[in-house]
Amino acid sequence: MSAVLSDCVVPRATARRDIAVVLFGTGKVGGAFLQLLRTPAGASLRLVGAANSRHQQTQASALAERRLRERLDAGGEARDDAALLRALYASNVADKVVIDATASTELAARHPEWLSHGCHVVTANKALAGGDLNGWHALQAACAQGARYGNSATVGAGLPAVATVGRLHACGDRVTRIEGVFSGSFSYLFNHYDGRQPFSALLREACALGYTEPDPRADLSGEDVARKLLILARTAGRSLERAQIEVENLVPESLRDVSPAEFLERLGELDRAIAARHAAAAARDNVLRHLARFDADGHARVGLAEVPREHPAAHLQGADNLFAINTTRYAQRPLVIQGAGAGPEVTAQALLGDTLALA
Repeated sequence: MSAVLSDCVVPRATARRDIAVVLFGTGKVGGAFLQLLRTPAGASLRLVGAANSRHQQTQASALAERRLRERLDAGGEARDDAALLRALYASNVADKVVIDATASTELAARHPEWLSHGCHVVTANKALAGGDLNGWHALQAACAQGARYGNSATVGAGLPAVATVGRLHACGDRVTRIEGVFSGSFSYLFNHYDGRQPFSALLREACALGYTEPDPRADLSGEDVARKLLILARTAGRSLERAQIEVENLVPESLRDVSPAEFLERLGELDRAIAARHAAAAARDNVLRHLARFDADGHARVGLAEVPREHPAAHLQGADNLFAINTTRYAQRPLVIQGAGAGPEVTAQALLGDTLALA
């Protein structure tokens, strides 16, 4: 999409205009974003409204409090999206930005509406751009009216994955292949799994460290990675549909419909299948990694794959992400982006960077 904010060069701080901001979502990422507003980099942003799922605040004195997130958790005005938008429209600032730091499908569906009304949208929410193709087309149509869409935080957190793919496409370079490890939780799990401890024990550890969703089936299903692959492929100019992606769900069918509590009690049922896959890979001197792939012929897959030990994904550490991009001009060797691809601080930084790119 030509209107991705992360493709822009951020001017020097002295050239920045004030930017009025409404923040939806004050969880881990939104809370980290609020902290960034108190740094010199966030000084040009004027917070005029903030809300979590139940409460909101639009009073300037309350918005300036250091414990805003905690106060919203404890109580406050009832959430009223219309009032939040009125506060944004009422600001006498040229650049008005809605920041969506939620995972709400309903909120993401409103992105084109806000854009069409002249508000820029900066988001970590993948639900629209990585959902039905009609949503992607709606975003493009809305951006064509002048407002801009910053979605760097939707893929790779603070890594410049979306920006790089968008820039290559804008320069006329044809993306022929995208491959990599797009999930911090999967990266952690398969960077550390060596067959000597049960996979379920490592998964519990990842949950305790906050690398997975509270219900890890959201990660293990592969659907979150599929949304990221859709965003990258579409940014590269490909009209990829979810139905075109082969997605491997690592959750056994017997555990897909049970309660979260029961699933966590029965995690051991994942161990045998993963151990067998690991042993088969090791017998061929390969390692298991969770890869997302998209090829120029339209083939797309998300799931476990065996890779040789010299493969870039075989040398990842911690919860790092990896994006290897082949294009017409990067044909012999891929352009590789690697680094921390998860965490509230780097995701919040991506939100801030996209917002500052407006000024």
